[in-house]
Amino acid sequence: MVSRIAAAIKELASPASRRFAAQAPTPKDDAAAASFAALTHKLDYLDTADIKRVREAYRFADEAHLGQFRASGEPYITHPIAVAGLCADWKLDAQAIMAALMHDAMEDCGVTKAELIERFGAPTADLVDGLTKLDKLQFSTREESQAESFRKMLLAMARDVRVILVKLADRLHNMRTMEAMAPAKRTRIARETLDIYAPIAHRLGLNQTYRELQELSFQHLRPWRHAALSKAVQKARGYRRDIVDRSSAKSRRPLRSPSFKAKSSGARKRCSPSTGRCARST
Repeated sequence: MVSRIAAAIKELASPASRRFAAQAPTPKDDAAAASFAALTHKLDYLDTADIKRVREAYRFADEAHLGQFRASGEPYITHPIAVAGLCADWKLDAQAIMAALMHDAMEDCGVTKAELIERFGAPTADLVDGLTKLDKLQFSTREESQAESFRKMLLAMARDVRVILVKLADRLHNMRTMEAMAPAKRTRIARETLDIYAPIAHRLGLNQTYRELQELSFQHLRPWRHAALSKAVQKARGYRRDIVDRSSAKSRRPLRSPSFKAKSSGARKRCSPSTGRCARST
């Protein structure tokens, strides 16, 4: 397995990377290469043939996004790599990982669906095409009935659930990296995420993603309130930790007996500043 991953990393160099091989790598170039190397390490659940196809999709996306940069100044390819990494964490198949790497190729780079079919097959091209169509939808109301209709429309349009999963990964990474965006754009994306994408993640059982999308949305929509509540929650968390530790120590004393073996453990609840809801935290 180690040798297979090492071979994959050795062959990472895309056409864009080889084109500039003679130049000294910049920190941004190093970041992109490191990102894909980290992604490759996450793909140990795929076979050799699938890893090779993912690598080909990376090369294609890297070439397509050559010269494009995010608002933060990072090479744009770092975003598709991060989205693919989230999909790999969910153990999605090779086609979904490839679609994640190329999810902006049709919209931002002028790549056609026919070209994707020829290079990567119809199933992967259909996933990319489905993601492109979802990106064209615009949500412009805060009314709950309209938000629910929009969520249903998204789910209906995505005939393959992998389209929704890749879209959620795309939205999650965008929410994590919005600091360089204009305030108005951050607010619009955060509101859309809170009303549309967080509930979809909840319906699909992606509870950790659901909570993080809610938390990030609240952080961007109400930054001062989020900071104040986070500070209060952190303070209360320390107090709860002390209570749990003292209670656990007290409960272990009567259990110290040579006649039987016993183990005592405790858990705290993690409360979200955005919702006030608490979830078990070890």
